[in-house]
Amino acid sequence: MARHRVPTPKTGYEDCILAVRDLVAEAERTADATGTVGVGIPGSPNPRTGLVRNSNAVLINGKPLGRDLEAALGRPVRIANDANCLAVSEAVDGAGRDARVVFGIIIGTGHGGGIAIERKVHAGFQGIAAEIGHYPLPWMRPEEFPGHRCWCGKHGCLDMYACGTGLELDYLTATGTEKRGADIIADMRAGEVAAVAAFDRFVDRLARSLALLTNIVDPDVFVLGGGLSNVDEVYDSLPGRITGYLFGDSFATPIRKAMHGDSSGVRGAAWLWQD
Repeated sequence: MARHRVPTPKTGYEDCILAVRDLVAEAERTADATGTVGVGIPGSPNPRTGLVRNSNAVLINGKPLGRDLEAALGRPVRIANDANCLAVSEAVDGAGRDARVVFGIIIGTGHGGGIAIERKVHAGFQGIAAEIGHYPLPWMRPEEFPGHRCWCGKHGCLDMYACGTGLELDYLTATGTEKRGADIIADMRAGEVAAVAAFDRFVDRLARSLALLTNIVDPDVFVLGGGLSNVDEVYDSLPGRITGYLFGDSFATPIRKAMHGDSSGVRGAAWLWQD
């Protein structure tokens, strides 16, 4: 019914609360109705304490975001990881429609994952299911070990490889030249050797992760979101690469682009109230 976007505040935690409050007010003015509120966030709330952890939007880490939003809005609020929200959105009426288990993967600035089972978020007992950006790059090669240092403090996290930031870092490491992800993709399409090689390494690393996830979860469909999900060459290259890493004789799982694009995360947050 309406779409409204503001930059994530970087000036303070209270400004984040106020931004959400104002977004909800704007949506309700547009809809001329009062609704339920769902919020998708990077990271996740601890199910025991309610405090946010693991968010690269660091202002909300360690904060009782849910309780504070409920106080600001005067109503209950449901919060989930943004990749989980994407998975739910696409499971309900998107690229994973009619699939029982949907694994959503965001390959944007970072790398995140989410699981929807029967159209519901599967967050896990600890609330950290599908935090795939922070397991090590699978089947790491000698020249990749121990891996780049991640913002989480560990080395070799997938978050430093299979995303736009990782593509840019890899290109810089290989060439000594800084280049934006969009420019690397454009140069790859133009046949520039270093860009072609960087994109090839990106696809191979993403393939290793999807093979590992298939070995563990074996979902009905993978749905990709984020900026790099819009690169059509990813879908052409991935399936064949995955087969070589899979503990099986073939790979047949559909890999699809998120049908609702950048809106899928917020749509999934709204669907947290589907009951």
